[in-house]
Amino acid sequence: MNIGELARAAATKVETIRYYERIGLLPAPPRTAGNYREYCATHLMRLIFTRRGRDLGFSIEQIRALLDLANQKNRSCKAVAVIAREHLAEVKRKLADLTAMQQELETIIGQCRNDTVADCRILEALAQKEGQA
Repeated sequence: MNIGELARAAATKVETIRYYERIGLLPAPPRTAGNYREYCATHLMRLIFTRRGRDLGFSIEQIRALLDLANQKNRSCKAVAVIAREHLAEVKRKLADLTAMQQELETIIGQCRNDTVADCRILEALAQKEGQA
């Protein structure tokens, strides 16, 4: 299949495929006599894997490591689990940060008296250094 067909099959953009090739996540395909890239099912599976990993928030380096591990069929999957657990811990940290942000915004907005901008509690809170109340 050509690059457009691969992009459609994986529901991704041609530019993304070229980027993944450039950084080594997707191996360069052989070229036809007319110098067009010619992709196969292996490229599609690897691209889908990469896209799904990115959708789940894995970094490029984590995906690179996971792809490397996926090629070692007889190896224990403990290393895969370590990467997934580390990523999950990072997601949980981000969720905790977002929850704290949400609570702070709710507090600030709750203090708004809808007075004039000169007396706006939201703007006042944004102008304060962290830790001041």
